[in-house]
Amino acid sequence: MILLDRVSKTYNRRGPALERISLHVEPKEFVIIVGPSGAGKSTLFKLLTREEKPTSGKIIVGGIDYEHLQDRDVPLLRRKIGVVFQDFKLLNNKTVYENVAFALEIAGITNAEIKHTVPKVLDVVGLKGKESNYPLELSGGERQRVAIARAIIRQPKILIADEPTGNLDPKHAWDVIKVLEKINKFGTTVLLTTHNQEIVNALKRRVVTIRDGHIVSDRAVGQYKNT
Repeated sequence: MILLDRVSKTYNRRGPALERISLHVEPKEFVIIVGPSGAGKSTLFKLLTREEKPTSGKIIVGGIDYEHLQDRDVPLLRRKIGVVFQDFKLLNNKTVYENVAFALEIAGITNAEIKHTVPKVLDVVGLKGKESNYPLELSGGERQRVAIARAIIRQPKILIADEPTGNLDPKHAWDVIKVLEKINKFGTTVLLTTHNQEIVNALKRRVVTIRDGHIVSDRAVGQYKNT
């Protein structure tokens, strides 16, 4: 599903953000990517979503070889990859329903299909009954679940969750993690970054540690000490 082979990314004259990293992620895996700030995690995600191009190395995602990927085909690639950020990125003037539906509207999906799909996805993330609420009427955890619903509404094969619990208290953080696990059980590959040591250790999932642009550890079930 995801293959990086000796991938490097260098910005201008600074040292490499990533240096010859190799990583293989199977379909339907749940992988936690950890490491200190500035380690290269965000660069990795930008390479996967084709916001950035590698300086060297090969990237293949879902059978698509990025070396031969034309710019006009990038939107098609991004339909396969949902992304959730730490800061939600919701539209505060739109309701929960409208925020999630918007992702389908800009893709040209019919109103009938939107009305059929949005309630199902809101149910998956535990927001049934909140359709008419606006983001500022919700808790942080609920807002993050709206963001997740928006990210998965087009049924991506891969979900990138970049520090999705970073701004949340422990209870709401775990609510979000449980939603990610549920989505993974439905067959979506999940890549999660977090600095929360308790979450990493409790999930008992594969843990990939990045430090100074290198993968320094890749464990099937990892323990992580935040350093």
